[in-house]
Amino acid sequence: MGGFAKGLAVIEAFGKGRDRLTIAEVARLSDLDRASARRCLLTLVEQGYATADDRYFELTPQILKLGRSYLSASLPRLIRPALTQLAERVGESCSAAVLDHSEVVYIARAAQHDVVGAGLHPGSRLPAYCTSLGRVLLAAMPEPAARKIVEDSKRVALTDHTLTAVDDIMAAVALVRTQGYSIIDQEVAPNSRSLAVPIKNYTGKTVAAMTVAMHASRGSIDTLVSDALPVLLETQGFLADTLP
Repeated sequence: MGGFAKGLAVIEAFGKGRDRLTIAEVARLSDLDRASARRCLLTLVEQGYATADDRYFELTPQILKLGRSYLSASLPRLIRPALTQLAERVGESCSAAVLDHSEVVYIARAAQHDVVGAGLHPGSRLPAYCTSLGRVLLAAMPEPAARKIVEDSKRVALTDHTLTAVDDIMAAVALVRTQGYSIIDQEVAPNSRSLAVPIKNYTGKTVAAMTVAMHASRGSIDTLVSDALPVLLETQGFLADTLP
């Protein structure tokens, strides 16, 4: 088996119920010896396609770069109908994204108003540190790992409201971890407000995040929370029963 074929075999070892694998598990599932499996895994980590945590390896959303097929694969395909229904119910644009290092990558979007998020589409990227989607996904990580991502981010003040100090951002992430949702008020763009919650699968693992975005002229933060949060949580529960 050539090197490229070995790499594909290692990637294919990850699947439903096999999000995090050891070298021994990858070797067994890919029918490779441990040395070959280890070399392939370390190459994936070096290139950003996988992460290593103690003994375990896990693929990252950077797999997107291997082909656009990810955008029509199971996760976006399963999320999209629920996201469209959510947008219709709240009357605002809704999006779903995953975390790729210090950025969120949009995997699905249902637009209602072009005023907020114009130009965003599957594949678009935004900084994680100042977005509601990003803070939800950071909150799902162990605190040290989330802090490392924030510290390594280029924390630019996109508006007068953008949090850029690491401790301030981590305090906001800690609040998300406690309350289960994230609110952003004009940190990404003037007059843009958003509310996000994690998308979890049937095991309770956070696999993505979804957000409702609203122009400030359409209502206050309190209005956004009271109108959109119950529907977001209902959609969250539906997806938890649906996603593998």
